[in-house]
Parts: sequence; structure tokens; C-alpha cells
Amino acid sequence: MEERIQKLMAQAGIGSRRECEKLIADGRVTVNGRRAKLGEKANSATDTIVVNGQPIKPQQTEPIYVALHKPKGVISSLDDELEAGRTTVRDLVPLPGHLYPVGRLDKQSTGLILMTNDGDLAHKLTHPRYGHEKTYKVVVEGRISQEALTRWQEGVYLDGRKTIPTKITIIQQDVSFTRLEIVMREGRKRQIRRIANMLGFPVRQLVREKIGPLTLGNLKLGDWRHLTAKEVTMLKAAVASVKAKRPRHKSSHHSSRKTGRGKPTNRLQSNSRKKGGRSVGKRGSKNKR
Repeated sequence: MEERIQKLMAQAGIGSRRECEKLIADGRVTVNGRRAKLGEKANSATDTIVVNGQPIKPQQTEPIYVALHKPKGVISSLDDELEAGRTTVRDLVPLPGHLYPVGRLDKQSTGLILMTNDGDLAHKLTHPRYGHEKTYKVVVEGRISQEALTRWQEGVYLDGRKTIPTKITIIQQDVSFTRLEIVMREGRKRQIRRIANMLGFPVRQLVREKIGPLTLGNLKLGDWRHLTAKEVTMLKAAVASVKAKRPRHKSSHHSSRKTGRGKPTNRLQSNSRKKGGRSVGKRGSKNKR
């Protein structure tokens, strides 16, 4: 059966779906000796897919699913791009093979990260098009106002784009701090921290507790564990139950209404022509002002 090339690559553990799409766009993938194109399909049983000169075999490794409790100071990357000796989430999981993180956390945040070689599952859990929820426990400075909370819940503009509405519950409130539970369906870079700063209530602490149905539980900081068969089944069921939401296209209805506003003038002009070009149309036009 044919599948999109990036999906077959992800299943082979090459990387997440997005990473595989980039490899294809960069011209580093061929199918039967031809340069692959984004959107192209192939059959893993009959076609030869080569990435960076190496042929791949989909499902050549056993799928791995790991829950990690990321500590503060650890980056959510496979490598330290700055080569500054920083610890990565991959350093904390000493398992062979290509594992990549599902749902990144900034360096100062802690909490649940899923590590897996199942690229298809990773893609569907992280892409905002699928709308999977992630739950955070957040402490912000000050006693957050209802006005600020409403703005946050309804969505604010970041980088020219409005954020998706967010579920926020006040867990505890004092003069100097507010403890919140935040449930989001998107995850832009440092989104929670940026919005909190924008509203005037900077984040003191941020912990991710859930990714879809998967929970952090009692996992200690820096520790990791394999997911149970039940947890894997729950994640796959959650992914299978959600269809991708396609972006809405602007309807032409609004423009047709604008055009419609010009129709009375056209009728007057038409009436004027029917009267043989007399000034009836002009007088009528003046009377309607």
C-alpha cells in the first residue's frame, strides 16, 4: 500500500514528520533513484527510498515510547546546537536508536516529555492541526485580574496571529502569586511565558502534567520510564479519534455583499435610460439623499 514518503520515513525512525518533510525539501531523499517531492507517495514493499545515501526500511525497529520528567536547565533538543555543553533530553534517556521529543519545553520549565521513534504518532500529537490538549500547572506573580484572565482565555495576538482559546482554572490565589491550570491545544515557542509577561503576570514556575491522555504521575525529576501497553493504546486511540482541522478559507460572500451595495445606483441609471435620458434619474437620486 502506498503512503506519503515522509510518513514512511517517520515510521522508519528517521525523524518526526516535519523533520522528514525538511529532508525531502532539501533534496536529500530519493525514490527509485529519482529525487523525491513533497506529497509524493511510495510503497515500502516495492520502492527503494534512500535518505542521505542510505536506504531505509519502514518499521525496521521496534517502536519505543518513553515518558521523561524534564528538569530545569535541560533543553528539549536531540543535540546542543550551540555546542555549549548543555544537557539535552536525549542525554537523559540512554536507549539505542533515534528517539525524538514530543512536545518541547523551554529550558526553565519542567514536566512531561514523550520520547519516541514513532514519527507518525509524534506528528499527530504535536501539530496544532490535530488539536491535542496539553495540561500545565503554572504559578504567576501577583493576583491575576479577571480582565487579564479573560483576555488570555479568549486569545491574544503573538507575532501577528491570535492564539487559540485556552482553558484556564485558578487553583490558588494570594496577593503575591496565582496558581493556574492551563489546558492548551497549541504550543508556540514560550507561549505561556510570553502571554503571562504581556499581561503583566510573569511566570514563576511552569510544569507540564499531561500530553493528551498521558500523565506525568509520580515520575521524579530527571527520571524516565517506558510507557505501559495500556498507555500506548490510549495515545493511539486519541490520535485515531481526531481528524486534522483544515484552515478556513475566506468566503466570497462578503465581497458579493459589497458589490450588492452598488445595485441601487445601477437601478437609477437603468431607470434614467428607460425614461429616454431625462433628468428623472438625477432628481430621484437627489430625493434619496
